[in-house]
Amino acid sequence: MSSCFLKFYVAESRRHHHKLIYEWLLEEAKSFGFQGGSAFRALAGFGRHGRLHEERFFELSGDLPVEVGFVVSEDEANRFLDHLGQEGLDLFYIKLPVEAGVTGPRRRS
Repeated sequence: MSSCFLKFYVAESRRHHHKLIYEWLLEEAKSFGFQGGSAFRALAGFGRHGRLHEERFFELSGDLPVEVGFVVSEDEANRFLDHLGQEGLDLFYIKLPVEAGVTGPRRRS
């Protein structure tokens, strides 16, 4: 199966349907049947608008970049991206081919 890593970068305080966007993305992905997802808060960063966000600037606290990522099939990624477009969201994403697995002893049939 062809898998990919689908990653979004969003502002920590950004909302969609009155929820923090990173929480909304995780909930939507779960409803799509994704097997897992994670959100990570950055220490600092800047995006396409060129504004630097750092934790040490009090006035920018709460607006740091958050990375939200999923390992999914190519089809799942495309369906999810289409869904986000239908929701009217303008999100930066990265989609990369990835090999994924689970460590441990193999089960015999």
